[in-house]
Amino acid sequence: MRQLTVAQALELERAGHRLVDVREVWEWRAGHVANATHIPLGELPARLADELPDRDEPLVLYCRTGARSARAALYLAANGYRDVANVDDLIERWPHLGGPWEADGEVLSAAQRRRYARQLSLPEVGERGQARLLAAKVLLVGAGGLGSPVALYLAAAGIGTIGLVDDDVVDESNLQRQVAHTVARIGHPKTASARAAVEALNPDVRVVEHRARLTAENAEELVAGYDVVVDGTDNFATRYALNDAAVRTRRQVVHASVYRWEGEVTTLVPFAGPCYRCLHPTQPPDELAPDCAVAGVLGVLPGMLGTIQAAEVLKLVLGSGTTLAGRLLLVDASTAEFREVRVERDPACPACGQPR
Repeated sequence: MRQLTVAQALELERAGHRLVDVREVWEWRAGHVANATHIPLGELPARLADELPDRDEPLVLYCRTGARSARAALYLAANGYRDVANVDDLIERWPHLGGPWEADGEVLSAAQRRRYARQLSLPEVGERGQARLLAAKVLLVGAGGLGSPVALYLAAAGIGTIGLVDDDVVDESNLQRQVAHTVARIGHPKTASARAAVEALNPDVRVVEHRARLTAENAEELVAGYDVVVDGTDNFATRYALNDAAVRTRRQVVHASVYRWEGEVTTLVPFAGPCYRCLHPTQPPDELAPDCAVAGVLGVLPGMLGTIQAAEVLKLVLGSGTTLAGRLLLVDASTAEFREVRVERDPACPACGQPR
């Protein structure tokens, strides 16, 4: 499967290739390539025979960032389509490069305009921005202290799909800081408990449970289906596995970690800035990096850091504001001090130091 930039896709469109938009209806209404064929990803199997009958026709598939359209392209290839390419790029660049672009007027339903009214009034959001949030897919690795506030705030903001990766169950000792869980759900899988909390807050949000621990073996498959990844893990092995998969798939990661009264948060954009291995080149031994079960953690600290993570995700999806990319924010709750450290990409980094 060929991976294309928007500029390359524009050249193929001008040469007569058909473009296929696999985004949801509200995304299509917000703006789409003129004359593209619109088939939402979930409707693809049922509509192929009628709308894409010629398996030899050259096709270029796109979504917002290339993740969903890549899945659609693989599905088409598996079903006998012989010339399928994927736009692995931000499709919003299309009109800026002179490509024909259309919008269909109203984007949100009346109920959505009521729910997100305070957010819609922000110039950086508006209906078009809210449509981006509704179309976004965000993966949360960890449904604990950090993942809880991130999940709740992203759901409240209208992130359309939230994936939850965790293999643990709710324990009574979690409730001091993991605010997505309740006494009634002690013993339940954390992904199921967090899903219940998210759906109670905003039933429009689609929650995908991944009841597993992220490892070097499954990390790439997990992150590839999402636009942005949130690192809410509590151990170094998982952080390194997540980082390496994110670099390979070029997924942005919003990282945070907490320890007793202190924490750090940053946004990692592969090849545009440092990755996690640039910040921490080697994994420390376990005895020098105890988890919160051993070292302890102030209950409100993950809430502070998780809320910052949620804000970073919203900025990345909206393409607005200045993220923490290239900056490490250090938080000390005991003194109410916030310090910022500039961090650079390491040219010798084993993960991102090689040419793209």
